Amino acid sequence: IRDRYQRRVHGGNMLVSYGNNFGAIVCQVPLLDMRRYHTLLAGASWMEEYGDPDNEEEWKHLRMYSPYHLVKENANYPPVLFTTSTKDDRVHPGHARKMVHRLLDAGYGNVHYYENIEGGHGGAADNQQRAFMLTLEFSFLWATLSK
Repeated sequence: IRDRYQRRVHGGNMLVSYGNNFGAIVCQVPLLDMRRYHTLLAGASWMEEYGDPDNEEEWKHLRMYSPYHLVKENANYPPVLFTTSTKDDRVHPGHARKMVHRLLDAGYGNVHYYENIEGGHGGAADNQQRAFMLTLEFSFLWATLSK
């Protein structure tokens, strides 16, 4: 979901908390594991905003919206495409990688994954890659939603 300024919302939360309201979800360069986010790349700098997961009182609140920890076994989630970038210097691509494995382990099979080996937090290094990423995302949505 994007607003009119093309800013993204937390797609992981849309999937695990409100997935039944959507026919498909594209989750781009996602922050998903709120238990370990502060140990990867720029994550420590977000502790003021999100909280300290090493503090058990703060973790109680973080856990309530940590998509990785909210995945339910054999849930009926909509088809999802995760995209990330190997060179993202803000949100580690491990978030998307782990989430895909978590969903598969939970019995959910309609999960798709693409990792660009270039780019950064925007997911693409140049306009050609951005055009490819948009084509990938819209092709996924078209194929999924037009059934």
